Amino acid sequence: MRPLISGGQCAVILALSFLGIGLLSAPSPVAAQVQYIVQPVAEMKVKQLPNGELFWQVESFPTLDEAKAAAPPYRWNSDTVSYDGLPSLTAEVAGKGWLFTLGPKGGATAGGTKVAEIGPVPPISAPEYLLRVNYGHGPPGAKTPIHTHPGSEAFYVVTGRLGQRTPQGVMNVEAGHSMNGHSAGMTMEVFSSGTAELTALIMFVVDATKPFSEPAKFE
Repeated sequence: MRPLISGGQCAVILALSFLGIGLLSAPSPVAAQVQYIVQPVAEMKVKQLPNGELFWQVESFPTLDEAKAAAPPYRWNSDTVSYDGLPSLTAEVAGKGWLFTLGPKGGATAGGTKVAEIGPVPPISAPEYLLRVNYGHGPPGAKTPIHTHPGSEAFYVVTGRLGQRTPQGVMNVEAGHSMNGHSAGMTMEVFSSGTAELTALIMFVVDATKPFSEPAKFE
């Protein structure tokens, strides 16, 4: 004959059973976190930057091949010991081809749709420069670690809303708008501040001889 279970023992067993179910169904802290994902999509290193105030010209094309074909010529001239043309990067993001040209204000490329002119880029001096475009995306609430860069980080928001926290406060940028970069070494945190998925194009001009990003904290 099986031993009988008292009413008190039964209550304890039921309570433990529900506790076990709750622990299994509750999301872990890691699973509950949302990620802001950053992917490099284009970059180049140069020894010199164009003269004068510089702006990022951001243009879209139906395809990546069209963006590449429209990119301005850019090559080293050993006679003048300088570059001819303007540096540019191309990438395919969100189903479009994109052309990012670093040059003077008011530039435009035939065949492209100009979506933003961002600048002036905060000046830096370095033995070598890294120009990079990242693709950042994440659901509402996703954010980066607090960090710095040895140069400037500018944004063009494709969808959603982007937030940026610095010691100067918090700024938000809606889809179809841009945000200029800060000077080198600015402490920042970037996050998805809207109610829809954030997708953003991020343009950098940094010192190529230093770590691209370093952890930081707000004082």
